[in-house]
Amino acid sequence: MNAAIGKSVSPDGISKLLSIPKPDSFTHLPEIILQVTNLEPKGKSYGFDASDGKMKIKAIFSSRLSSEILSGNIQNLSLIRVLDYTVNEIPSKSEKFLIITKCEVVSPALEKEIKEVVEQEESDIDMPLKKPKLENEVKSENIQEAKGLILKPKQEIVAKSAAQIVHEQRGNMAPAARMAMTRRVHPLVSLNPYQGNWTIKVRVTSKGNMRTYRNARGEGCVFNVELTDGDGTQIQATMFNEAAKKFYDRFELGKVYYISKGTLRVANKQFKTVQNDYEMTLNENSEVEEASDEAACIPETKFKFVPIDQLGPYVNSKDLVDVIGIVQSVSPTTSIRRKSNNDTVPKRDIVVADETKKTVVVSLWNELATSVGQELHDIADKSPVVAIKSLKVGDFQGISLSTLGKSIVQVNPVIAESEKLRTWYDSEGKETSMASVGSGLSPSAKSGARSMYSDRVSLSHITSNPSLGEDKPAFFSIRAYISFIKPDQTMWYRACKTCNKKVTDALGGGYWCEGCQKNDAECSLRYIMVVKVSDGSGEGWVSAFNEEAEKIIGCSADELDLLKSQIGEENTYQQRLKEATWNPHLFRISVSQNEYNNEKRQRMTVRAVAPVDFAAESRFLLEEISKMKGSQ
Repeated sequence: MNAAIGKSVSPDGISKLLSIPKPDSFTHLPEIILQVTNLEPKGKSYGFDASDGKMKIKAIFSSRLSSEILSGNIQNLSLIRVLDYTVNEIPSKSEKFLIITKCEVVSPALEKEIKEVVEQEESDIDMPLKKPKLENEVKSENIQEAKGLILKPKQEIVAKSAAQIVHEQRGNMAPAARMAMTRRVHPLVSLNPYQGNWTIKVRVTSKGNMRTYRNARGEGCVFNVELTDGDGTQIQATMFNEAAKKFYDRFELGKVYYISKGTLRVANKQFKTVQNDYEMTLNENSEVEEASDEAACIPETKFKFVPIDQLGPYVNSKDLVDVIGIVQSVSPTTSIRRKSNNDTVPKRDIVVADETKKTVVVSLWNELATSVGQELHDIADKSPVVAIKSLKVGDFQGISLSTLGKSIVQVNPVIAESEKLRTWYDSEGKETSMASVGSGLSPSAKSGARSMYSDRVSLSHITSNPSLGEDKPAFFSIRAYISFIKPDQTMWYRACKTCNKKVTDALGGGYWCEGCQKNDAECSLRYIMVVKVSDGSGEGWVSAFNEEAEKIIGCSADELDLLKSQIGEENTYQQRLKEATWNPHLFRISVSQNEYNNEKRQRMTVRAVAPVDFAAESRFLLEEISKMKGSQ
């Protein structure tokens, strides 16, 4: 009783914690003393309700503090001083969750739970000191239920050690909790194909669509999930046929589960999507139980964001990327017909930008196009932040992104990167001129993009091989001259200043953008032109888009249009085109096959262009000569 009076909890301690959810080393923390109530094991750690007498918050001790609990230093109803912590949100709920990473014991277990603290107010009137109000004594015949756990009468629960608590809880827990208590929960990193029985506790961080297949043994169905444990280790689990039908509805994205009776095998590097040497298979006899009270113990979706201007190395690779950006525009939903089975699937394009001042088009497919895509369309005028996990990087318009069945899209996520991006955009980003990342394939290898000196070929190597680019675009580097630019070609198009898509004349004036679904008083001109290039082996026609064409011509399309429109000064326009020819350039080009009038034609597109660095070019040629000598 004296301990309760002499050492009490901090008034409004929980509110103080919530006001500073993630303190750093520079944060000055006030003294916060809380009471530990409802202490219980949570896997390898221990959970409890932290109380300041007025408020409670779900909490868990870091696994590093487990020894303090097992030794009896920290007990149920004891008081602790919080020295370091983090406040997280519980997924899919509006609750907060406190993670204690460092604390010290202020008092051993009190006789009762402190229910409410009433501070003495300063007054000229003499009033007796009000003592902390304590919880009414629990009668021996009353049984309090909390989280499916039946507690013993008061005199039996005071100052119990963790070992006693564990012993009493085992028989009364829900099935999922009992699985954790009766079996050791294995970390994913410890699993291998030669183990016997194991149980894991994981969060579903990605869930694929149910797919059908056909092979020599008949038809079947399959789907997979990506699982993450408390240490952040990931593994992919696959289910076929009956197991797929059994577990598809049971697995929900973001929820935590106990899983056992699965098998492991060495992962196929060609198809694996997570960093793990093994992959898991679950059959119809595998056990999967939701662990609803364990949500905060497992980290939520983790992102590894790639800045938009560093997407170049990922083009057409097997590696998937995570991207975060400000939504610039959202297109209406369109229907695309698949060549494989003639089915139509919904698609919606969004344009996002980040602090690199680059934009990229992200194609949302299937349900993402109609669900979160519609949500983004409705709030596009507010420029929301969007974080997307597991995107495929393609070469459409230089660089583009596409969602997959496993992709995750979060709108205005509550993460540090989102807050930083929002601050940047509101302060300066909205007034900044953005450029498409399609021009971001820098000639410098330092930027992470392919070097202009890799895959170097002559023009004749490309033009003499008409089958190049049949299955997928092929990429090469060439050194060539611009030998001719048609002056009478359509060299540009009128584009929306927001999304760069083509605009049309609007009724009543201005320009209508189908992508942004809005009228604008002005538009910009963007290059879309073809030029002839030549080297010592031959010549060919290449297509060049805005950023690359600006480097070739030496001015913007708006400036060139102004020269062309000057009355009596037509030679100025012709002179500018002439000045752009017979200058050497290094080109990074893609080669693909287009069909025109039922005839396949080879198409070369400029992906990056740079002036020739003669010192670097000389070193490259010397290396090539050395290689030729070495091969003789």
